[in-house]
Amino acid sequence: MSKTIINLDEVNKWYGDFHVLKNINLKIKEGERIVICGPSGSGKSTLIRCLNRLEEHQSGQITIDDITLNNNLKNLQSIRKEVGMVFQHFNLFPHLTILENLTLAPIWVKNQTKEECERLAMELLERVAIADQAHKYPGQLSGGQQQRVAIARSLCMKPKIMLFDEPTSALDPEMVKEVLDVMVDLAKEGMTMLCVTHEMGFAKQVADKVIFMDEGQIVEEADPHTFFSNPTHPRSIEFLAQILH
Repeated sequence: MSKTIINLDEVNKWYGDFHVLKNINLKIKEGERIVICGPSGSGKSTLIRCLNRLEEHQSGQITIDDITLNNNLKNLQSIRKEVGMVFQHFNLFPHLTILENLTLAPIWVKNQTKEECERLAMELLERVAIADQAHKYPGQLSGGQQQRVAIARSLCMKPKIMLFDEPTSALDPEMVKEVLDVMVDLAKEGMTMLCVTHEMGFAKQVADKVIFMDEGQIVEEADPHTFFSNPTHPRSIEFLAQILH
């Protein structure tokens, strides 16, 4: 049986007086693929950003691979080595080539040689089908290509967990599929994944579990078949009615 790799216990977060995450309890097993959905402002992105301390939770406990996420810098560095993240906007360094974008972190953080980092980077660019773009700059690539580079860059750190924060929402519709295809392939390989997305087709295809959030709370948690065919919470029913025309 797979072990629990992510555990959130009574996690709360505020922005000033605004209570953005309310008593979040969640267990995710190694290799599980989780899709988090819900209306805008429901706390979805904040939740996954708390998992690598891009956002700091104020109460409760987050444990990742048996390491408690807190102000201990050593713990934080250990967790960030294991958790890759892909953002809505690609966050590539515009002045570095694609290959340099991929090798920067492994060289500096993992003290690997430039040669071994470049070899892995080229393998990953091959895997996301843009090895021929390695010596170009981000501005010379389409949005879909840049997002595939961002995924490859995260994989260069050999993470155990991948977080995706609305990875296709900034893309033109025709570019969405090429990014989702890469994510589907990752999912098939057993990577532990948490993805905030409105791409319900992706959720149906790859998710082990769909989590629906509203007003800072997890209001429904179910396998995709149950969630889409028989949601139980009124907010889930209303949300699905709006997005599944």
